[in-house]
Amino acid sequence: MFDNIIPILPDLWLAIGQTFLMLGIGVGAAIVLGGPLGVLLFLMSPGQSLSSPKTYLVVSWVVNTIRSFPFIILLVVLAPVTLKIVGEPIGPLAASVPLSVAAIPYLARLVEQSLREVPRGVIEAAQAMGASELQIVWRVLAREARSGLILALTVLAVSFLSYSAVAGVVGGGGIGDLAIRYGYYRFQTDVMLMTVAILIVIVQIIQFGGNALAHRLDKRS
Repeated sequence: MFDNIIPILPDLWLAIGQTFLMLGIGVGAAIVLGGPLGVLLFLMSPGQSLSSPKTYLVVSWVVNTIRSFPFIILLVVLAPVTLKIVGEPIGPLAASVPLSVAAIPYLARLVEQSLREVPRGVIEAAQAMGASELQIVWRVLAREARSGLILALTVLAVSFLSYSAVAGVVGGGGIGDLAIRYGYYRFQTDVMLMTVAILIVIVQIIQFGGNALAHRLDKRS
C-alpha cells in the first residue's frame, strides 16, 4: 500500500522543511507585530489607560476585515505584493507573505482577549504605585496573562499549520503541495494518507507542548 512513499522521501523531507519555514515566518511575524498590536488594542479599548474609542473602532475594524478574508483569497489578492517583496509569486517564501499578513491580526485579537482576563484590580494597583505604561505591560499584563498568551500562540500555530497546507494548492510548497501533486493529481492514496498523518502528528506535538507550557506558567496551578 505504501509503495509510492519510498521514492518521494527526498521530496517529503523538503516539504516538511518548507512547512516549518512558512510556519516559522508567519508565527514570527505575528509575535513581532501582532503581539504589540493586541496590547495596543487592549490599552485603547474603553475603560483602559489609553482609552480611545474612535481609534479602537478603526483599528478593530481593520483587524476584523483582514481576518474575514478566506486564506485562499488572501493568497491571490496579495500576489502582486508578494512578487515585489520576495521576487517570486510561488514557493514557501512567497506563501509566507500572506501567511504573515493573516497571522498578525489573528494573534492580535487573541492577545487582546487574553489580556482581558487579567483582573482589573491588579492593573489599578500597579497604576496606584506609579508604574508606567511599559511597566504595566511587561510586569503586570504579560506576567498575569502569560498562560493565556501561550495558549493563544498554540492556537495560532495549529491554525496556521493548516493554512500552510492550503498554500500548497497554489504552489506554495510544503506538505500541502506534496499532497496535491502526488496524492491528488497522481491518485496516490498512500501519499495522501501519509501527509495527513504527518500533519496530525505535528498538530499533536504543538498542542501538547503548548498546553504543558501554559499549565506550568499558570499561577493558579
